[in-house]
Amino acid sequence: MKFEPTHTIARLLTNATQQLEKTSTSAVLDAELLLAFCMQKDRSYLLAWTEVTPLAEQQTHFQQLVEKRLQGIPIAYLLGTKAFWTLELIVSPAVLIPRPETEHLVEVALEKIRHIPKPKILDLGTGSGAIALALATERPDANIIAADASATALTIAQANKNKYQLDNVQLLLSDWFDAIPIMHFDLIVSNPPYIESNDPHLQGDIHYEPQQALTSGVDGLDAIRTIVTQAKAYLKPDSFLILEHGYNQGNKVRTLLTKASFNHVKSVKDYAHIERLSLGS
Repeated sequence: MKFEPTHTIARLLTNATQQLEKTSTSAVLDAELLLAFCMQKDRSYLLAWTEVTPLAEQQTHFQQLVEKRLQGIPIAYLLGTKAFWTLELIVSPAVLIPRPETEHLVEVALEKIRHIPKPKILDLGTGSGAIALALATERPDANIIAADASATALTIAQANKNKYQLDNVQLLLSDWFDAIPIMHFDLIVSNPPYIESNDPHLQGDIHYEPQQALTSGVDGLDAIRTIVTQAKAYLKPDSFLILEHGYNQGNKVRTLLTKASFNHVKSVKDYAHIERLSLGS
C-alpha cells in the first residue's frame, strides 16, 4: 500500500501500523516515531494534530522509512539516535544499539566509585560510547578511557562525545587491552559480545547490528575470557571489574572470575530478575 500525499497524520499512522504489524511487535510506536522524525515534531504533536496533512516530501520520506522498517532495519538506525541514560546518542550500523538493561551496569558502576575522588575508569568495547559517556556525565571528575577495536565505532563515539562536550573521556583504538596504557584503574567496565556464534536468535532486527559486537565464539564467552584473564593487571587493589553478559551465563562468568583470582565475585540481577551482570575485585 502506498501513501497518498493528501493523507492526514491519522491516516498515515493507521496505514503504516497495519503494514508494520506483519513484522514488528511495536507497530504503533514504530509508525509514530518514524512520522515524528520525518515531520521534525515530537509524538505528542501527532496525537494532538491528527487531521494535519504532512508535506508531500515528508510523506514520501515516511513511506521510504516504513519500507526499510519492514525489511527489519532497526528503528534506531533509521532515526540515527537512541536514548540511553540521560543521553540521546548518535548510532549507526557500525555500533551496537544501546539497550536499556545496560543502564543497570551504569548504576552498579556509579555505586562502586561513589566514594572514590577522581576515579580512573576503563570502558572496553565502548561502541557508541554509551557506558563511558553516561559515567562521564554523572562523574565529571572522572578520567575515563573508552576503547574499541573498531575505528568506525570510535567515530560514532567521538560524535557523541562532541555532542555533549565530555572532555573527561579519552577514546582509544584498542583490541581489548592491546593498546591500553600501563596504568591502574579504579574500575573497568565492559558490555562485550557474548552471544554464541550459532545462536538461533541472531535473526530479525539484530541481524543488522555489527556481528563483531554481538557474537564471541562457540559458547559466547571468548571476549569475556580475554577481559577476565588480563583485567587484574590493570586494576588497583580492591577495585572492580564489571561485565554484562547473557541471561544464562552468570555461573560461567563467576567461575572465570574466580579462576582469575578475583575476590567478592557475584552476579547482579536486572529489573527483570535476570542475572545480567557479574563482577569481582
